[in-house]
Amino acid sequence: MCKHSVIFSIVNLITHFKSYLNLMIKKLILLCALSMPLAACADDVAPFSGEISAQALINDYDKFSEYYTTFTPTSKDIALMQKLKGKELVVLFGTWCHDSHREVPKLIKLLEQSKVELASVNYVAVGYNKRDDAGVAEAHDLKYTPTFIVKQNDKELVRVIEKPTGSLAEDLTQGL
Repeated sequence: MCKHSVIFSIVNLITHFKSYLNLMIKKLILLCALSMPLAACADDVAPFSGEISAQALINDYDKFSEYYTTFTPTSKDIALMQKLKGKELVVLFGTWCHDSHREVPKLIKLLEQSKVELASVNYVAVGYNKRDDAGVAEAHDLKYTPTFIVKQNDKELVRVIEKPTGSLAEDLTQGL
């Protein structure tokens, strides 16, 4: 009788422990699930959005600086950039976007090395929602980042979206 009582007590203890463990696991899973969105946003709650200079972009954002440093334009691309003389350039990008990290520094270096005289160049960073407070992205119907828009007299001439099909200089000057 004593053996049966001990076995019954052990089985009962194991059953309660198992129920307790299942409850704790469920609570832990729930806690993890609820904290995942917080962890995902912890690094960059709201990326920078708004106008920024090329110099500030290269100085303040490591990924842009890395791509700027490693990119070497060809002499052909530098010469092609002269077709942009007198044009307006709007650059819509995300500081969080891998395509922007790659393409925007290329543009900056191409503009610097070609010394082309643009009417204006505006670098506008957007948030995850592809909007900026001034409404520049919305006014240009931004869908993907980066987007490079060449204009003259406020008329759009060329639009390069995400990544060029050839070189960035070729795509920016196509048809000019």
